[in-house]
Amino acid sequence: MPLTSDEELTALLAKTQTIAMIGASNKPDRASHRVMKFLQGKGFRVFPVNPTIAGERIHGETVLRDLSDIGTPIDMVDIFRNSEAAGDAVDQAIAAGAKSVWMQIGVVNEAAAGRAEAAGLKVVMDKCPAQEMPRLGL
Repeated sequence: MPLTSDEELTALLAKTQTIAMIGASNKPDRASHRVMKFLQGKGFRVFPVNPTIAGERIHGETVLRDLSDIGTPIDMVDIFRNSEAAGDAVDQAIAAGAKSVWMQIGVVNEAAAGRAEAAGLKVVMDKCPAQEMPRLGL
């Protein structure tokens, strides 16, 4: 079951230090651009992942082609893709050994969530950490 309670979300965020953001954007009007900046401001190390702009920089970080390019353990994969494409992102997260996947608002993929949970990952769907953290007082 995906995490939904305030206690579960707080515990997950407390254990998270590194976040890979799949679908990170270099466009300031995009939610992923703002959320990345927010998360960095909260002390997280955020690795932007987007193959179409790999090599560019967002908020001081070089954009990577895929999760395998990160080269350090990933606590969370924050998914800014549509629900269908989230399945591939979840499979990459499992392969990379991430501890959790967080699907953004409007992103729900039950099959992918099941695969992630079966592989031992915590799952959050249809939520945004930049909205949940202030709500939780974090």
